[in-house]
Amino acid sequence: MKNLKTYFLRGLAVILPAAVTIWIFVWIYKLIQNTIGWLINKLIFIIITSIWHLSDSDSAWHELDKFWMKGLGSIAGFIIALVIVFVVGAVIANVIGRKLLHKAERFIETLPMVRRVYPYLKQVSDFLLSQDEKTKFISHVVAFEFPRKGLWSIGFVTGKGMKYKNGQTQSDLVSVLVPTAPSPLSGYMLLIPKEDIIPLDMTIEEAMRYVISDGVITPSYIIDDAKRGNV
Repeated sequence: MKNLKTYFLRGLAVILPAAVTIWIFVWIYKLIQNTIGWLINKLIFIIITSIWHLSDSDSAWHELDKFWMKGLGSIAGFIIALVIVFVVGAVIANVIGRKLLHKAERFIETLPMVRRVYPYLKQVSDFLLSQDEKTKFISHVVAFEFPRKGLWSIGFVTGKGMKYKNGQTQSDLVSVLVPTAPSPLSGYMLLIPKEDIIPLDMTIEEAMRYVISDGVITPSYIIDDAKRGNV
């Protein structure tokens, strides 16, 4: 029984990451296909039936509908959607494209209902997908003593916080997201004095893996107290 348990856990350790990876890619495919791909397939179907002058009373119309909307032809919408994403990325990469995007975003933010939703979704997408350091939601990883002195936590600096004034003295506060394992996107948002924070030579991806793994994947970094306040 002990060997059976060992074999099962070893097999699960091999199969589970592969299964989750496949599930994620399938989920991405379904998301793109159900939101953009089917519209592209529908447009292709309408163009073909219009050129051939087909109606829903023709058997060819039903065969085309079955092929483009439910059969192998449905993959075309997914592929074309990916090509569109790459083309948009290429256009935005140059100066003119960035200016057009900026103008489009400014227009979207003037729409009554859309401006309540779009900016926040944009922040989330920038946080997850942006390669531009200026638009990333998280700037760098830090360590600080929390929830009490002598216990250490890591956090993600999200920006400059408020200022704290006590009599004649004033200190800068830094906005820090303290992630809760194993979900790095949820946690506490704290305002911490700059002098109490120690920057870490750790990438955001390494810190994410550390949190998601509940500390199992531990980066070999030193919390250097000499760097305290150098944020």
